[in-house]
Amino acid sequence: MTAASSRLPPALNIITLATFAASLSARALDPVLPHVADDFGISIAAAAGFASVFAFTFAIIQPVLGAAADLFGKARLMIVCLVLLGIANILGAMANSFWLLFASRILAGIGSGGVFPVALSLTSDLVGPEKRQLAIGRTLMGSMTGNLLGASVSGLIGDFLGWRGVLAVLGILVIVASVAVAAGFRGAALTRAPKTNFSALRDGYRTIFSNPNAFCYAAVFVEGCCVLGLFPFIASFLFQGGETRLSVAGVVIAGFAVGGLFYTLTISRFLPRLGVNGMMIAGATLVASQLVVATFGPGAIAQGLSLLLMGWGFYMIHGCLQVFASELSVEARATALSLHSFFFFMGQTLGPIAYGFGILHAGKAPTLLTAAFIMVALGFVCARLLRQTRPADARPG
Repeated sequence: MTAASSRLPPALNIITLATFAASLSARALDPVLPHVADDFGISIAAAAGFASVFAFTFAIIQPVLGAAADLFGKARLMIVCLVLLGIANILGAMANSFWLLFASRILAGIGSGGVFPVALSLTSDLVGPEKRQLAIGRTLMGSMTGNLLGASVSGLIGDFLGWRGVLAVLGILVIVASVAVAAGFRGAALTRAPKTNFSALRDGYRTIFSNPNAFCYAAVFVEGCCVLGLFPFIASFLFQGGETRLSVAGVVIAGFAVGGLFYTLTISRFLPRLGVNGMMIAGATLVASQLVVATFGPGAIAQGLSLLLMGWGFYMIHGCLQVFASELSVEARATALSLHSFFFFMGQTLGPIAYGFGILHAGKAPTLLTAAFIMVALGFVCARLLRQTRPADARPG
């Protein structure tokens, strides 16, 4: 660990715990969807709607939750949303119909949506711009570890307790984590949020969107489309190559999150050498190169390694964009970062539709090569347009 990272505020450990707990639920149902489909007598495609409604709710609620965090306090909102997420999982475990489970996933999307973006905002409040990307990397590690374990451990729990057991166990874990986070925040040295009211909130939106760096919202939308939009098709690509085991597809896709962990472990070395612009260009180019690799239909091992590199590159540019979003406004920082998540998850929502249309009408290779070109262009455009500047509402001194 570097000296810089060792001087990061201890409260970051509590924030990382919160993002870890919230991320456990994001992909928890994916490995057990066949059991869910069997229990309710629905198709796998219909059961996959649980993941879609979770992501869409996460996105659409962001402007509301960001404003709520700025109005009522970031730490308080995170704790409330963790409790809501835990209760939603437990209610889902007790659901006796498709629509009750569907409603519980909407609640879970709201709960999860109120943790990660607000955690980034609180992280940004705790550290200055010079250490912000390192601190956000720490927060990301909690989220990515939760995503990894949530999918893998839920499959193991599902073998013994079924899908209801998965949701019940995760619900209890999240509620326990919310108690630990609340206790940790009580003793932590947190920056007191500035006084905010609805008038100030309106001014915050004006400050955010009058900043030229608000282009980062368009950038994360494109990221969501070009990178995360590919994921629903990876299993089918492996099927085309003769690998039909869904467990293998899950491990391959997990390579992306492992790449994200590599990013958090290496950012302190690469950022001083490459700078922010170099990180964005290098990251986007690395993502593009792996999209090109995917056009050749690599086997499972090669595809897993490719996704590891793609995840590494993705977080190199995505981490920079998160920092730019955190610096759009001081008074409305939670709102700024919630908007960042809104655009990112809307990109994830529309990306699979764009990929599906492209693959159906133009073919796999032209679609993936187009996405690769867009990512390279995005890296260079971001490096040219985004500049590290003080927010217009920053206090002097």
